[in-house]
Amino acid sequence: MKMTTVLFDLDGTLLPMDNDEFTRGYFRLLTLKLAPHGYDPKQLTAAIWAGMAAMVKNHGSRSNEEAFWEDFLEHYGEKAEADKPLFEEFYRREFQEARKLCGYNPQAAETVHALKEMGIRTGLATNPIFPAVATEARIRWAGLEPSDFELCTTYENTGLCKPDPDYYRDIADRMKVSPKECVMVGNDVTEDMAARKAGMQVFLLTDCLINREHEDIERYPHGSFKEFWDFFDISRFL
Repeated sequence: MKMTTVLFDLDGTLLPMDNDEFTRGYFRLLTLKLAPHGYDPKQLTAAIWAGMAAMVKNHGSRSNEEAFWEDFLEHYGEKAEADKPLFEEFYRREFQEARKLCGYNPQAAETVHALKEMGIRTGLATNPIFPAVATEARIRWAGLEPSDFELCTTYENTGLCKPDPDYYRDIADRMKVSPKECVMVGNDVTEDMAARKAGMQVFLLTDCLINREHEDIERYPHGSFKEFWDFFDISRFL
């Protein structure tokens, strides 16, 4: 089946970063913001991780936003409900400082724009554990705009997470394409290559490779953006 759609991961794929460094920086910024409002940094960090785990366990019965806040409110109750505007303000303001923790690769935006010029549809398949405001910021840090993608998964509009293959099937359904028409491009072997289980082709971008399970990456087409184009030129006509 002819390839019509390319899905991209964001963190470590379109937006170069060391994931562990970014995570540490994110929590540092968040705890600095909320500590003056009565949130102990260690307890807050643990509660955020628990909320993220709740999103990963979500299987579509509700949005990831609902899954996160239901879990988070179990830790902080009405206080967290009242403080939601603080979290929203954090993502609009202090979160922007996390840009310093990211790199920049002009080939990322060039690749997306070139695909669109060819008539290929594009979607952003970033793990939907962040609100839209944080996702849109990171898209712009990569030199792109949210409008460059037909669909961007965020915690408001999605009820599944990677590496669940249903996450990828859901994207295909929402974009009204067959998974067989799609290729997923990402840097995380466990999370992004799971798209193959949904019937998609995959390409593993190795510039910021994450391979927690130490899989043999020879199982997947892989390399830099240059190698992606070699792969795409062949696979899109199969």
